[in-house]
Amino acid sequence: MGRAGTVAPFSLTEPRSTITSLDGPSLRSSGLRFYGRLAFRLPTPADSVPADSNDPMVASRLRYLLLQVRNPDDPMRDQEVRCFARVLNTPIESIQTHDLLSGPPTQPLLAKCDLVLLGGSGDYSVAAGGAWLEPVLEAMRELYEAGKPTFASCWGFQAMARALGGTVVTDLTRAELGTIPLELTEEGRSDAVFGVLPLKFPAHAGHQDIVDALPPNAVRLAEGPRTLNQAFTFPGKPIYCTQFHPELTRQTFLERLDQYPTYVERILGCSLEAFAKTVQETPEANQLLGRFVEVVFS
Repeated sequence: MGRAGTVAPFSLTEPRSTITSLDGPSLRSSGLRFYGRLAFRLPTPADSVPADSNDPMVASRLRYLLLQVRNPDDPMRDQEVRCFARVLNTPIESIQTHDLLSGPPTQPLLAKCDLVLLGGSGDYSVAAGGAWLEPVLEAMRELYEAGKPTFASCWGFQAMARALGGTVVTDLTRAELGTIPLELTEEGRSDAVFGVLPLKFPAHAGHQDIVDALPPNAVRLAEGPRTLNQAFTFPGKPIYCTQFHPELTRQTFLERLDQYPTYVERILGCSLEAFAKTVQETPEANQLLGRFVEVVFS
């Protein structure tokens, strides 16, 4: 399915938003969200249509840029694209990839896309870093300053947190692997994207790097019993980050772990076969990317 034109970002219309020039009076006290020289109020859950009514025409017309941190021979490079395409209900061809190990994305590349995606990593740690990482973190700061619509999961969650002043550590005592129970915070319950989820929901996670402290201006949206910081956003920015993987189903989660079997043994001390019996479907978490697109672009 081809891309039928480009959806202009932030084209929200009344009654779901209020758009005005920054020259209007008292905007900063009005509760509006600011993007460049436009300001508007993002819809709340009460304003919007049900989460299962995402318009596939919106998602399929967008141009996505997936920033990856994976070795060239990692078969999960292609699988990651398929996973995001599936939950976004968009053709694979609408997702362009860029290898962050080769350097940060260029401005022309970013300008060509409507939405930036960041996912997991096979062998790379935000906490451990490396010479390649600082230019990438600077690119994360530029996404923030530009207000570029961005959804980051797992490694991307950690990179965005560190780039904007958070703390990321490696801590095997708090490592998570499997289908984990999460709960919305008060801010999450009232958020336009997360507010459509039930108070408690399961999600797939696999990480040993931990966001120990969020960036100073971040708002925590979900938390877990083992790792507190599970999702955050920034007031006034169309940027959402999750420690868990909303792009993965039970099948694709197990496919990924089949490529990294020692990860299961190291964190849980069991075989992949035994672990697979504990993994559940996560339909609520799988709504999030489609919901994000609906809120930002519909």
